[in-house]
Amino acid sequence: MQSTFDERNWLGWLVKIRVIILTFLFGIELAVVRLAESPLPLRAFVTTMLLWYALSLFFILLLSFWQEQRVQAVLQVVTDLVMVSVVVHLTGGWDSSLNFLYPLVIIVACILLPKVWAYLTSALAFILYGCVLDLNYYAIIPSFATTHPELKALEAIIFVNLFAYLAVAYLACLLAAKLRQVDVQLKDASGALESLQALHENIIQCMSGGLITTDIAGRITLVNLAAKEMLGCGDEVIGKSVNQLFLDPLPSVASERAHGEVRFQPANAFRKTFRVIVSTLNVPGRGILGCVYTFDDLTAIRRLEREVRMQDRLAAVGRLAAAIAHEIRNPLTSIAGSVSMLSGASEMTDEQRQLLQIVTRESERLNNIITDFLAYSRGKQFRFDKVDLVMLLEDTLTLLEHRLVAENTGIRIQRNLKFKQAPALADGDKIKQVFWNFCQNAVRAMKNGGTLTVSLEDIGEDWQINFADTGHGMSAQQTEKIFEPFQSGFEGGTGLGLAIVYQIVQAHEGKVWARSRLDEGTTFVLRLRRLGVGIPQPDPGSENKLLTAGTLAAGSQSVLGAGRRAHG
Repeated sequence: MQSTFDERNWLGWLVKIRVIILTFLFGIELAVVRLAESPLPLRAFVTTMLLWYALSLFFILLLSFWQEQRVQAVLQVVTDLVMVSVVVHLTGGWDSSLNFLYPLVIIVACILLPKVWAYLTSALAFILYGCVLDLNYYAIIPSFATTHPELKALEAIIFVNLFAYLAVAYLACLLAAKLRQVDVQLKDASGALESLQALHENIIQCMSGGLITTDIAGRITLVNLAAKEMLGCGDEVIGKSVNQLFLDPLPSVASERAHGEVRFQPANAFRKTFRVIVSTLNVPGRGILGCVYTFDDLTAIRRLEREVRMQDRLAAVGRLAAAIAHEIRNPLTSIAGSVSMLSGASEMTDEQRQLLQIVTRESERLNNIITDFLAYSRGKQFRFDKVDLVMLLEDTLTLLEHRLVAENTGIRIQRNLKFKQAPALADGDKIKQVFWNFCQNAVRAMKNGGTLTVSLEDIGEDWQINFADTGHGMSAQQTEKIFEPFQSGFEGGTGLGLAIVYQIVQAHEGKVWARSRLDEGTTFVLRLRRLGVGIPQPDPGSENKLLTAGTLAAGSQSVLGAGRRAHG
């Protein structure tokens, strides 16, 4: 297939060269006729040249649809020999200056045809040239020569051209063989280069880490698939400055190798953290052409590190709580009892009674803190069983709806539950405690009203439940420490509710985290392991239906108890 393609290229190229040569010769002969008297039969010469043009155009058209390139090459060579003989005859025979066209045709035959055909072409050229000279010499056809050589001189001319044609054929075959050999080597080298380039591109595109190359000015020249997925971009970043992609300055390339961490803000996602390694793109002999940036996504790793640090702090606080809670509660009970006895004295003034009420109220608040301390620090007993997360959510949200309506808070609850059932292995009461705590925090964050959106979806082997509010949101520092004790951002909160939630989720081998931005609301995300396969929700409108009175009453008691245990 490759040789056929090459022959087509050569044929097309030689046809074009033929047209150029014909035009040049045509112009030269016409100029000679005009400038000097010549026996050239102008009408016959013009007719011959136009016929040669027509044959060239015919071969160009024939090349476009005929696949027999070898046969077409033979036809072109034979046709050219005949036309050259006619032109030589019209321009003077032995006086013609165009007999050099015979060697050109022989060279073409050496390029297009095998070596045997090249020698046959030289022999045919010798025969045709000799026939033209003999026919002119013996006046069998009219001669247009200005001289009349002797017979021996004519024979010398014929045999000199014979040896010249054979020499041209021999040398042209050697050069054509070298040309074919170089062409084959070039194709092999080109194929190896293409294979190497394809391998290079495959390696770059199959890398799990992101890779970006830039020129010396810092403009991006290449982005692999992993980098496009991490950055959420396409080829539109090509040509832009690499420093525009990240929030932090990239590592310096002053040294041969540098690394660092930078932050990246996707268009519709939360901020990511990348570890970037930069190297200079140094090509031998050309110097430094740019930089190569390789990077990995450390967002999940940094979140896990924060969780580990938070667990360490929670464990330390738990040990502290276990040590001091009992020591504080005993004198606190004595203080509360004494104050209660003093409040019954009749001779106390109103100011004194108000002070006693303050002492009683603060003692109760301190007792609640100690109670949460103990709930947080003591080992919890879990009763794992098959539960339906959809039913637990409906119980919690229905109770919350009635409370919001009664208090006229202006908060609306929007359900986005994609499944009718969501089976999981969990402690139902503890999971309700988690749900209720998330709802309580959302309500506190939306003092002026808003929307609480609760969604349920399946992510791989887990159920993912999102509690998204439209409140005031939190800063990045607050979000990082939200599950640590004493981090409550609400007035009157103990700051232990979400810490207890974190313990419950860890006991269920689940995951919980928060996403938040200032003035854009907060989203608490909970993931629990699926049990079986969820049943899709057939009727989206059924998400807003209320439960029966019996279910509501039962759910109210359970959730209220959970709310008392997880407030703050």
